[in-house]
Amino acid sequence: KGKCPEDGWDESTIELFLHELAIMDSNNFLGNCGVGEREGRVLSGLVARRHYRLIHGIGRSGDISAVQPKAAGSSLLNKLTNSVVLDVIKLAGVQTVASCFVVPMATGMSLTLCFLTLRHKRPKAKYIIWPRIDQKSCFKSMITAGFEPVVIENVLEGDELRTDLEAVEAKIKALGAENILCVHSTTSCFAPRVPDRLEELAVICANYDIPHIVNNAYGVQSSKCMHLIQQGARVGRIDAFVQSLDKNFMVPVGGAIIAGFNESFIQEISKMYPGRASASPSLDVLITLLSLGTSGYKKLLKERKEMFSYLSCELKKLADNHNERLLDTPHNPISLAMSLKNLDETNDAAVTQLGSMLFTRQVSGARVVPCGSVQTVNNYTFKGFMSHANDYPCAYLNAASAIGIKKQDVDVFLKRLDKCLKTFRKEAKQEKSINEINDSNEATEHLED
Repeated sequence: KGKCPEDGWDESTIELFLHELAIMDSNNFLGNCGVGEREGRVLSGLVARRHYRLIHGIGRSGDISAVQPKAAGSSLLNKLTNSVVLDVIKLAGVQTVASCFVVPMATGMSLTLCFLTLRHKRPKAKYIIWPRIDQKSCFKSMITAGFEPVVIENVLEGDELRTDLEAVEAKIKALGAENILCVHSTTSCFAPRVPDRLEELAVICANYDIPHIVNNAYGVQSSKCMHLIQQGARVGRIDAFVQSLDKNFMVPVGGAIIAGFNESFIQEISKMYPGRASASPSLDVLITLLSLGTSGYKKLLKERKEMFSYLSCELKKLADNHNERLLDTPHNPISLAMSLKNLDETNDAAVTQLGSMLFTRQVSGARVVPCGSVQTVNNYTFKGFMSHANDYPCAYLNAASAIGIKKQDVDVFLKRLDKCLKTFRKEAKQEKSINEINDSNEATEHLED
């Protein structure tokens, strides 16, 4: 049926299924005689077993989604994977998605592929409107495609950084709609930035007849992010949305899903990919979804949401204990931020030192963002880099509740963070005491004089 099964399969059933697919590829035929330059020959048995002898990859030289006659099993694997993934995207909240395909590139290069496809539709266009998000790969995706990013600074609303819709529309009018390739928006992001106002952006794109590409990197796991995409497509225009396989489905890095609401446009993107492609990302995600089933994936989504609430509650308690605060970012459903104002005022280097301390204590993924750092990416200089704004009011620490996170991860992180912050407070007290003693000694010497 091309659907994700409701109940997951056991490993032996999945392996039997993959072996059945593999014997449909010509390189595994008994008595096969190959005289071409690409015959699925693999020297190492270990490598062959690692790929379940599915060696031919996916697609043909002109289309990554095309069927390869001498690789019927690999072609069937590709078709099934795309169909199962489409079913899961609908399950996650984008019910009207029309088409998708797995591409063996991570999110940044997959976005580049979308932009290159749009180039043929809008040959005059040279600009991409991009509400700022301080993440290098999505910025480089536009540069690599040969376009000029037009950075739209975010507006501060309370603690949150939100899309400046007036600035977007003003820039469209100033540059001319025909000169703009697309609007490049973002859903999943690090707090205090929150998902872009997708519905409003989609309406603007529809009104000015400008394509709209959404970076939904790890948004499949969030019902809020998926709802934004669904609503944006309903009220306005969204041409494609791109999501990572590793972040949403817990598989190795190296694949993404390009999805959209117009099947012919998604096919155009797949035809833009030059040559055949590795089947590994498709194989990984198919195995994972067959083992989970829809019930298993729904359970993971539910657990992630519960862990987000738990992390939010416990991080707020810890922040209060250290005279800091959990930043109020209700529109961000995955990432949280805790202020580091006292740490920043104590010592300029203390904020970055905290990041190092956490990393050496085996806390990965927590981002520590100091005030005022400047970074140049492809000749574009970003002030306040990593904070998504030129002058965010305070330094802060990020933590995210992503799919697969466990209560133990949260508890251990909070325990180690608490210990690190106590170390800084102890050092600050000792420094204060030394300063007070020095001041007292100076005063006594002055009186004696």
